[in-house]
Order: sequence, then C-alpha cells, then structure tokens
Amino acid sequence: MSLSKLATSLGLSVTTVSRALGGYSDVAETTRRRVIEEAERIGYRPNAVARRLRGGRSDAVGIVLPTGPGQLGEPFFLRLIAAIGPQLAQAGLDLIVSSARGGPEELVLYRQFVENRRVDAMIVARTRLDDERVNYLKASGLPFVTHGRTRAGGHASVDIDGAKAFEEATQRLLTFGHRRIGFIGAPLEYGFGFFREAGWREALARAGAAPGPSRFAEPSEENGHRLAHDLLAAAERPTALLCATDRLAIGALHALGDLGLRAGHDISIIGYDNSPIADYVATPLTSFDPDIEGAAARMLDMLLAQLAGRDGAAMTELRSATLVPRRSDGPVPTDSGRLKSRSISREETSDDARPYDLA
Repeated sequence: MSLSKLATSLGLSVTTVSRALGGYSDVAETTRRRVIEEAERIGYRPNAVARRLRGGRSDAVGIVLPTGPGQLGEPFFLRLIAAIGPQLAQAGLDLIVSSARGGPEELVLYRQFVENRRVDAMIVARTRLDDERVNYLKASGLPFVTHGRTRAGGHASVDIDGAKAFEEATQRLLTFGHRRIGFIGAPLEYGFGFFREAGWREALARAGAAPGPSRFAEPSEENGHRLAHDLLAAAERPTALLCATDRLAIGALHALGDLGLRAGHDISIIGYDNSPIADYVATPLTSFDPDIEGAAARMLDMLLAQLAGRDGAAMTELRSATLVPRRSDGPVPTDSGRLKSRSISREETSDDARPYDLA
C-alpha cells in the first residue's frame, strides 16, 4: 500500500497524509487520528528510505575502527560494537561499521561518512591525545562522542580512568613485595596508553620506587611476546610486568612459558580489558574490567542528547575499571634476585602445584 493509495482511500491529499503521519502540528488532531487508524487498519508502513531523504537524516551512527581493512579482531572493538549496536537499534538508529588505517586513509573515510550524509552522528574509538578525527568532526558540526579523552577536550566523551586503574595495579604489586615492576605499554600518543603509563609511574614515585624498565608497541600478542622477552633478558629483570592491554599480557604469558617461568609465581603479570580469553589461558590473567556495556550506554545518552539539539562540548564522564583478580600475579618470589630460567614439568604447572590462587 503506497502513500498515494492511502490518501485516496481517505479522500485527502498526499501532503496532508504525509504530514499527519510525520506528526506535524499544522494537521488537525481529528484528521491525524483518522489517518493513523486507517494506516493501521490496512497495514500501511512508511518507506523508511523516502522518509529519511525527505527529512535529510540517515538514522545511522558511524564508527570507523582504526585498524587495517578487514582486521576487526581486536577484542575491545568487538565488545564495544556488541554493546552499543543493540542499544542504538532500540533507539531506532543503525550502526555503520567500517575500518581504515590511522592517518590520511582514516580521515578520507570520515569525510565520506559526513559529507555524503551517510550518518547523523559518529563514535570515535581509541582516541589520540592530539586527534585529527576529533578536530575534523568539531569543524563539521556533526554530533559525535569519543571513547577516550583528548588533550584539547571540548567534546562529548566517555573514558575509563586508566591512570587510577594502573595506580591500583602497581600498588597491588608493591603490597605483594615487588619493587622491580616493568611496564609493557601502548604508544603514548594514544590516550589510553598515556594515562595507563602515567598511573604506573605515579604509584611508583609515591612509593619512592624507581620506574622499572618499560617498552611500547601497538597492542598485540606478538608485540607483548617480543617485548616481554626483551625485558626478561636483562640481568636485573623485573619481578612483575604491568601490561596496558590483555593482548599484550597474553603475549607476555607466552614469553614466560618460553623461558620456563610461571606467571603468579616466578613473575607476576597484570593486564587490562578483562577479555574473555583471560579466564582460559593456562594461567588465568588478573585484569581490569572497563565495563564497556556501561560506557556504551552513556555514549548513547550523549549522542541522543546532541541529536535532540544539545551542545556536546561539556558532556564528559570518567568511569572506573574494576580489578578482576586471577592467578597471574602474587607475592614476589623470595629468590627473585637469583631467578633463572628453567624447564618446568607438566606436574609443576598443574593447578594443584600453584602456590598462589587469587581467583
């Protein structure tokens, strides 16, 4: 049933019927009720595409994941999409997901989304301290929200307090007796990389301990494995490693296995993200849960407020992550100064043989 046929059956003009269904105030209430009742009776459904074109809206929110094309396996991104997609759908909005390498390629895709009116709003993931994507969206006037902060601020954002989480993690290790606490981090140009490193450094300074050795790379298992090997090759190697993400921590756990070392006994490791795999690695990983679902709900609130006409410049929220203790960290080994790599039998790596169970 087309709009014109509905109008003919009512003896009204197409314009009147369209405006009645669209909720315009210049249509009498009795006429509006009559149109709605007849539309329901005959099962009329408006053409969504036509309605969007007339209203100049797409009813869609875009997100461009800062990865290579087709590389959508980052657990954090998958959890964010899984959390916010259904919430947007409940609000009548579609989620358009794409990916691009950081830099010029990424900005080209942002321009396509905005200038071709493919979306009404954008979500920016994995912010950088100085972020060209945010600068572009500010200038465009399109509503947007970021997961993470930027140095300049002045835009809607939801972030998790990574500095506080890594202060807590460092203090936990200090309480266990660790003094040589190394750090495997993400590049400091990323907001999350900067704040998590700052929390580690601040907690050590407050305790009067010197910063342990640190290494930085894109957050992947391969880089965590490589950097952990590098740190553990030192003559005075750390007794604990803080990792900026679970992916880095998983790689570090594999490096310990290569060297015949046990996480939570010979070397402590703490990650961040509370990825599903954290429970199922050989030594379950102590990590932080950033409550992505809660953050997604607040991001949606900010987007809807902006789509309703509110200014997003002052919309900011800093949330806390929750420590999830498992078995990968524990008290410093008493012979840490003389700790040597060794082979470990299957029996020694069993759960029954593990002296610390913090789960």
